[in-house]
Amino acid sequence: MNAAEVKRLAHECGFELVGIAPAAPPAAFSHFDDWRRRGFAGAMDYLTDHRGDIRRDPRSLLPSARSVICVAKLYHTAAPHTSDLRDPARGWISRYAWGRDYHRSMRRALRLLVRRMREQTGDFDWRICVDTAPLLERDFARAAGLGWIGKNTCLIHEQTGSWYFLGEVLVSLELEPGSPAPDRCGTCRRCIDACPTQAIVPREGRWEIDARRCISYLTIELRGPMPGEFRGKLAGHLFGCDICQDVCPWNRRAPVTAEPGFQPLNFAPRIAEILTISEEEFARRFRGTPLWRTGREGLIRNAEAVRAEAAR
Repeated sequence: MNAAEVKRLAHECGFELVGIAPAAPPAAFSHFDDWRRRGFAGAMDYLTDHRGDIRRDPRSLLPSARSVICVAKLYHTAAPHTSDLRDPARGWISRYAWGRDYHRSMRRALRLLVRRMREQTGDFDWRICVDTAPLLERDFARAAGLGWIGKNTCLIHEQTGSWYFLGEVLVSLELEPGSPAPDRCGTCRRCIDACPTQAIVPREGRWEIDARRCISYLTIELRGPMPGEFRGKLAGHLFGCDICQDVCPWNRRAPVTAEPGFQPLNFAPRIAEILTISEEEFARRFRGTPLWRTGREGLIRNAEAVRAEAAR
């Protein structure tokens, strides 16, 4: 089996972008190591402890790995009613969390890809990775030719933008790798200047996210009270943030997906409803969606911060 055949099968399994990278230590690991040593990972221990070290080499996950099949699935959907976004009584949810939890559908499609490959080439070693595995997936996607890593640290495709979920299959097959795409951000600073908390910071000729300042981190990953310095700077965000992608010129022509599981279920709930939500109602509305990660108490904390911000 060659790379062209893998790409054909991946497209048939529903992935818009696919490429191959060598299963070798990622070039960006030194940047990642520097980033976490500077404390930019905040309280995300899974990035700073031994699990972060595993990202040094994909063969830590699959010793026989020779290639990394990198795929991307579009999650951009038609925008909901903009009137809801201007309503101070509502809180904004990041676009990736509008629908069902993407991990399940991505894994399902990747398992189908592996099955189709094995039908054609016989058995081989493999491991599926979707976001939660200790892999520098954006760097592998860049090496595979899926796009470049922008100043907002998102993977950007020249034709279709950055609204993508990423996934990988480590395989013991030797496949022809792709070529990295050139960086096309140029002198643009729109994402940097638009960030309400100045979370995009310079570092030795590149740009990084200081997670401790990022609205997505503050409203999803951070446990405990909202830091006082960021109260009034959430820009109405209840869960996650898309500002640095919304302002990106490369997303102007982003296509929309027809994937049923990614269609909007939650995008701007009323703050009053979240403040009084019961455990049962939280489970009914948000189980099986990305919002489940922050938990009821975390979502209420965010709602309190958004309400206080709107009252100023």
